[in-house]
Amino acid sequence: MCVLVTMVFLRRTPLLRYVLLSAMLALLLFISSFWLREFPSSLFPEVGQSGEAQGGVRDCGSPWQPCLSFYHQKPEPPWAPEQWAEPDGALSLVKECPGQSFQASHLLLYLKSSLANNEDILLEPYLKSWDQLLKFMESLGPMVSFFSQKVQEKVVLIRELSLRHSAEANGKPAGLQTPEAFGLKTGAYRSVRSMMEAELRADMVNFSYRTDSGCRTLLRLHRSLLWLKLMLEGLAEGPNENGQYKTPGELSRDAYKVALAPHHPWVLRQAAEFVFLALPDRQYFLQLVCVQNQQEATPILRIIIDALMLVHTRTQQLLAERGMLDLP
Repeated sequence: MCVLVTMVFLRRTPLLRYVLLSAMLALLLFISSFWLREFPSSLFPEVGQSGEAQGGVRDCGSPWQPCLSFYHQKPEPPWAPEQWAEPDGALSLVKECPGQSFQASHLLLYLKSSLANNEDILLEPYLKSWDQLLKFMESLGPMVSFFSQKVQEKVVLIRELSLRHSAEANGKPAGLQTPEAFGLKTGAYRSVRSMMEAELRADMVNFSYRTDSGCRTLLRLHRSLLWLKLMLEGLAEGPNENGQYKTPGELSRDAYKVALAPHHPWVLRQAAEFVFLALPDRQYFLQLVCVQNQQEATPILRIIIDALMLVHTRTQQLLAERGMLDLP
């Protein structure tokens, strides 16, 4: 009831809306600091976080006019096996978007590169796809940091686990700086299946109480991937019988109720409502994939959705094989 009253109040007082949402952002960040808190990086004194992994949101816009770019350097060029360079001609539809950090073409290449031939998921391109998805989330404005902050922590955590395991396996001294991909190419954290096997052997995974394992962290990322996929599916849909499109806030709320809300306590579910209120309009979302209207956006969104579905389905199967879909 309190949330509904606040929503009506915010719509009727545009001037106060900015002030109140700013205050709510501070409150949400405070609340989220207690939400599924991961262990601190001080537990890994031998490795450091890379700039890309821990890069935060730059102060470059309001909730209503979020900026398109968070990092001013030129985006890192994508890498992928050559067989994905033109998958059925799909990439020919996906354009590079100058002046913004998120690139749909890079996301698509990383997602497809993560699909190994043996029904496994390669973790290095999988995490790189999350780097792009984080840029997408951050470009929606500072209020979305309620979600993106925790997703970023999980991406960093898996990289740290990989670095730590590989450093120990190779007898490297504590404190030695290594590339963030160290261990993700040939080590135990090369793929989802190899990570599961290594962590089960090391008793890092428990099915009764929480442990800070890569498997548990992957499950949380897996749920967030479903949320983003469902939201994009809504954006790709046409209008209703009255010719009206759902707003991005409504689509995000609907996706959240399916993918994340069942796993969140009541207070976080209520706080998430304020995030949905602050999302930009549909046209802004279309600009993120370099199109001007819904007709141009639908085929591009479908390409991205299909890639997300492939990765999500395979990850679901891998988690189900080990009985890890409900890790505490």
